[in-house]
Amino acid sequence: MAEIHGIPGEWARVKGAVLGLWPLGLGILAAGFSLALWLVSGYWWGSLLLAASVAGIAFSLARGMKRVESFYIGARGEERVSSILKNLPEKYHVFNDFVAMGTHVDHVVAGPAGVFAIETKFWKGQVTVDENHILVNGALPSRPPLKQVVREAALVRAALEKAGWSGCVTPVLAFAGDNFTARIAEVQGAVVLNACDLAAGFATERVVLPPNELERLVALMESNS
Repeated sequence: MAEIHGIPGEWARVKGAVLGLWPLGLGILAAGFSLALWLVSGYWWGSLLLAASVAGIAFSLARGMKRVESFYIGARGEERVSSILKNLPEKYHVFNDFVAMGTHVDHVVAGPAGVFAIETKFWKGQVTVDENHILVNGALPSRPPLKQVVREAALVRAALEKAGWSGCVTPVLAFAGDNFTARIAEVQGAVVLNACDLAAGFATERVVLPPNELERLVALMESNS
């Protein structure tokens, strides 16, 4: 089994909580100010402002919880991918939530076959490829995943170069829901595949990193974690 570093989905949960619930904090602050204003001044518009603040809190809570839920779904996808990567041969190392140049990358795998930056998506619907683009239920997603994973691979490479290692980092886009119809494909320089096919994707006898270099690289990555 591969050696696991870090906790999958940790950053997604923290980010989801912060982005989803910070408007709620502002609403509570506004409500407190409105209540104090109403109690001190007794003006009717103070009570009106308080009512508006309470309504804003309710709206922010409903909207924020939906956003938190979306991030938590993504975190569960990262957990599934990490559990699959754990079954790679023992010479492999899986770094969950690897920070590269200030950006959190879902997973970075280092092993005899090389270094791979993996972006996990846990989307609903059918995922297909059309004219070198990833589509969800036939439509372009709001955030292009291929552009994201290629950028993340470049950041991982830059971070490793800064730490003292130079080499290729392969971008990998993994669908935790196993809903990519092509199963495995190469699109815009990235490997795209279902989570269930990750083990097959790493099943190669090709050695890119000899043991000594791999050991040095892993030590550098551990110091970066």
